[in-house]
Amino acid sequence: MPHNHLFIAVVAVWIASEVVLGARRHAEARASRRDRGSLALLWIAITAAAYAGSALRAVRATRIDGTWAFWTGIALIAAGIVIRWSAILTLRRYFTVDVAIQQGHELVERGIYSVVRHPSYSGALISFAGLGLAFRNWLSVAVVIITTVAALSYRIAVEERALIDHFGDSYRDYARRTKRLIPGVY
Repeated sequence: MPHNHLFIAVVAVWIASEVVLGARRHAEARASRRDRGSLALLWIAITAAAYAGSALRAVRATRIDGTWAFWTGIALIAAGIVIRWSAILTLRRYFTVDVAIQQGHELVERGIYSVVRHPSYSGALISFAGLGLAFRNWLSVAVVIITTVAALSYRIAVEERALIDHFGDSYRDYARRTKRLIPGVY
């Protein structure tokens, strides 16, 4: 399979999974919504990052030689999807695409959540790093990662505020034991 076809197939699966997730996993009407526009900002930012990263792949001065970046990028996109879906399946009914506290919401600290507090965002970030690498351009990598990190940082701040408001000291204790996105680092 030529590189372009594989790239399109992997990205299509990734986008389709996010569209299905977005269409099916909104908070219930009786949930306490606390999104503060973070979902819209996130979608705008990642769309802009993907578009800019694609456009910048033509910049010769920052081009990555060889095919290692493409294959590493494809592997990272796939790994990120797996991590993200592992987090979503661990949360089950508590996962929503908008920041919301569900009725009877429980603080989940098991599985991948015992390692990092926001594994679904870790997975997304890994996939976006892979996207940048698959473009085979260092400038694309930088723009995609910086834009995604900025949008996710706002989203995480909104989400953590909602979780602290709801769970209080239980969430603060959990936050002291775990990192946000990268085990042992951040």
